[in-house]
Amino acid sequence: MNTTTTRLPARPATGAAQRLVPLAERLLGGALPVRVRMWDGSEAGPEGAPTVHVRSRRALRRLLWAPGELGLAEAYITGDLDLAEDGGADLGDVLRAVRRAASERGLAPPVLSLSDRLAAVGTALRLGAAGPRPPVPAARAGLSGTLHSKARDRAAISHHYDLSNAFYALLLDATMAYSCGYWTSDVPGYGPADAQRDKLELICRKLGLRAGARLLDIGCGWGSLTLYAARHHGVRVTAVTLAAEQAAYVRGQVAARGLEELVEVENIDYRDIAERPETRGAYDAVSTVEMGEHVGDAEYPAFTRILHDALRPQGRVLVQQMSRGANAPGGGAFIEAYIAPDMHMRPVGETVGLLEGAGLEVRDVEALREHYVLTVDAWRRTLEERWAEFVALVGEETARVWRLYLVGGSLAFEERRMGVDQILCVRPDRAGKAGMPAIRRDYVDGADR
Repeated sequence: MNTTTTRLPARPATGAAQRLVPLAERLLGGALPVRVRMWDGSEAGPEGAPTVHVRSRRALRRLLWAPGELGLAEAYITGDLDLAEDGGADLGDVLRAVRRAASERGLAPPVLSLSDRLAAVGTALRLGAAGPRPPVPAARAGLSGTLHSKARDRAAISHHYDLSNAFYALLLDATMAYSCGYWTSDVPGYGPADAQRDKLELICRKLGLRAGARLLDIGCGWGSLTLYAARHHGVRVTAVTLAAEQAAYVRGQVAARGLEELVEVENIDYRDIAERPETRGAYDAVSTVEMGEHVGDAEYPAFTRILHDALRPQGRVLVQQMSRGANAPGGGAFIEAYIAPDMHMRPVGETVGLLEGAGLEVRDVEALREHYVLTVDAWRRTLEERWAEFVALVGEETARVWRLYLVGGSLAFEERRMGVDQILCVRPDRAGKAGMPAIRRDYVDGADR
């Protein structure tokens, strides 16, 4: 009888983890909220916590060159840092643990003094992790030029939205709506496409769209609202996008659906609209769905004037826009570098004030924060279920960028650090009349159309 037992190699009782974790806890001012496994197999940190695997010394080098969120994100994107395969946790578990520690125990990213930096460099030298700055991942944005100039804005939009139509077709549902859905049911079979169609219909009702009405859709994306309004409500739409891939896609869909007489697609900057005298007061309605975040803080007052000036008296505008909590920064180093460079979010009340400052009357504000958790989680499930297809299409680093983005975004909406709102406004006529029903359900349910 063979009684020989195969034993796994013992993990080092002392090793890289025992050198690194005390320094990390000193810099953070408290115990790590995750367990750490190093490239040599050594581990340290609380038992039972999600386990982060530092797979390479290069991960530490990234943190030396970029301490904090960006260095950690780039270590994850490149695979130098990952989750332990036997840890039973996912990326959301790790981010939740870190956020919980930050709020409950006051842990914060370190502000490194000279002595802190010397201690970090000393530890890195002892671990063989010191060296030149590692290469920046190819997925990182590299913008130049004046902030929110037309050329820089085009580059920023292209970085995110021109990744490829094939990528977004794989990620999104059949509507190709890349914005928060409106989840009106939890019955089996109700899914992301249903939530997006319910959102599109809600916008059309709030805008009071009728056959023959003129709609200006600023930041039209892949045309979900443009195509829906034209097909289901007989609206004449001018669709504007700065992304060339999007414009090409929408034009193709317009032709395929026989909507050429109703839809015009323009690959232009929103500021070009203001330079055309014929657009002043030409539209019955204006929509801008999750485009205002890209406008910039200093430019937003001029943006709201364009919305106002494009409308006829008693015309309506619907702004769907992400916001940040009053005490939350919004965005962050990772988002700025990899997802939405130059994006600016503000508390919803500030946006309302800017719209009013342009002469618009705000009639309704509806928060959709919980709906975005459901929407982002649906995109994330698609990403995970079809992971191999995404990697084949855009490469593993870009796929990991999107995993980090979607997991972090869902958590931000869940924790109220970010929100999203539909703001309905009207341009009153000279007599101050809005021409809208006094009862909310009459315009939300579409009874005034």
